Amino acid sequence: MGELETEEQKTRAEIATYLRDLADQLDGDGDVTLDLGGTTVQLNPTNPVTFKLEGESDWSQGDTDAKQSIEFELVWWREAASAEEGTLDVQE
Repeated sequence: MGELETEEQKTRAEIATYLRDLADQLDGDGDVTLDLGGTTVQLNPTNPVTFKLEGESDWSQGDTDAKQSIEFELVWWREAASAEEGTLDVQE
């Protein structure tokens, strides 16, 4: 499986808690576990990790609201001799 994505509304405090847990996992040397809407994915980031950060605002003439977003992305490369070795470790 190549990509899993989830989208849900949370409070700022809930997001901060999730990101702190993720940061604690990244600070260690083991796997990182993500909960993606009821599906659990385990990843093992290897050094170096590329950290991408994007801030964006979108407003159109006549709109009364502007959409703003923050996007985080972590990218790393893993050695894989086959497509199976390169797939995500998904647990449902």
